[in-house]
Amino acid sequence: MIKKVTQISVLFLLVSFLLGGFFANVFAASETFYNKYNIHAQKDKKGLLKSSYANYTDPGAGHVIIPPNTKLTVRTWKRFMKNYGFYYDLEDGRHGVFEVHESRLGVSVDEYEELILSPKPVSLKGFSAVDLKGIKKGKAYKGMTKKGVMTALGYPAAHETPSLDDNQWKYWRNRFRTVVVEFNSKGKVVNVRY
Repeated sequence: MIKKVTQISVLFLLVSFLLGGFFANVFAASETFYNKYNIHAQKDKKGLLKSSYANYTDPGAGHVIIPPNTKLTVRTWKRFMKNYGFYYDLEDGRHGVFEVHESRLGVSVDEYEELILSPKPVSLKGFSAVDLKGIKKGKAYKGMTKKGVMTALGYPAAHETPSLDDNQWKYWRNRFRTVVVEFNSKGKVVNVRY
């Protein structure tokens, strides 16, 4: 029986290797991280939290905001075609999946994880009252700083916001609608266009 299980395992690994993970999910060891920014997710009918590099800051029914410094157990994965991402588990028993599209981000999954996750909790000191309000609500308000907006809405996707130095950041509200956050020369929000 052990020999048969070993043969099946070897065969599975060989097929996975030959297909380059094309059809199979490839999991790495779980690691504990803390999110630097709000993660906007949408709870599906089975209770899975679906998150994306596009942030989907207002996806509609089932919208969940996972606040900064939430402890996440992260497992990397690879899926069909060119979209990648990672699975995450929360301490309260909820589970989620975070989709990452490397070509739209301009960075690898590992590099993106380093941008949005931290091995230790991050400091939220130094934020203004309006920044803290936006972070709590997961929204951008006039007077917020760029760091406050990023913490509230998530790291902007590079295909919509090529440079963080730009005075206009574009986020996806859902798959079909966007929100544009405009900053003045001092990096403070002067307008939010839906």
